[in-house]
Amino acid sequence: MDWKKTGNLLKPLVPWLIPALILILWYLTTLPGMNNTLMPSPDKVLKRTVDMIGNGQLLEYITVSAGRAGKGLLLGGLIGLLLAFMTGLNRGLDLTLNTTIQMLRTIPVLAAISLMIIWFGIGERVKVYMVAFGVFFPIYINTYHGIKTIDKGLMEMGRVYGFSKVKIFTEIILPGALPSILVGFKLSLGTMWLLLIASEQIATDAGIGYMAMSARELMQMDKILLSIILYAILGKLSDAAAGFLDRKLIRWREV
Repeated sequence: MDWKKTGNLLKPLVPWLIPALILILWYLTTLPGMNNTLMPSPDKVLKRTVDMIGNGQLLEYITVSAGRAGKGLLLGGLIGLLLAFMTGLNRGLDLTLNTTIQMLRTIPVLAAISLMIIWFGIGERVKVYMVAFGVFFPIYINTYHGIKTIDKGLMEMGRVYGFSKVKIFTEIILPGALPSILVGFKLSLGTMWLLLIASEQIATDAGIGYMAMSARELMQMDKILLSIILYAILGKLSDAAAGFLDRKLIRWREV
């Protein structure tokens, strides 16, 4: 038997061993004779999933939650990138803004929920702004760090060779900061889903968080577990998308 070939074939399955083990343990805890009042069986959750797909609710909730997360990520990410490049490339703005931003970073986002509700109400805006506030900091900090760690000798060499400011930015600064930008993007995805869960507990009538909240009031444990699984799947998909971007944009890592 070619063990090396067999190992290569089985390698893609390795990351799924622990999820499979968790699924098996979950099933065992719901066998007849076990107290499964607070832990519905996998087949019950699957039946609930099929029912919600059939009536269109599941797709609606996923679409609403993904839309809120995407808007918050876009808003917070763009502001984070813009301010990071401004402070990273301009000494005056660095002295003026960076210390303040670093101070704001220490404020727990969840602690600012009450203030955001007073400012923006309980509509859709506050949910998007909460996500944006949270994802701003990982993107800003990592982008700022990436710019500050670029070899100054490369920038000086670019000037010696007559590069314009635009060319220095596109050929030296942006490629040099890109790995850090992508690290910040990846970190912000985890924050994005965490804050989405919190924001969807605030006076909402749609979304995965609303599904979990309404299920809690009715003690529908299968729906609560389904909402947790959905968040996990969306988190994994976003992480895979970030990994894909990393491989495509930073090809030299494979060399």
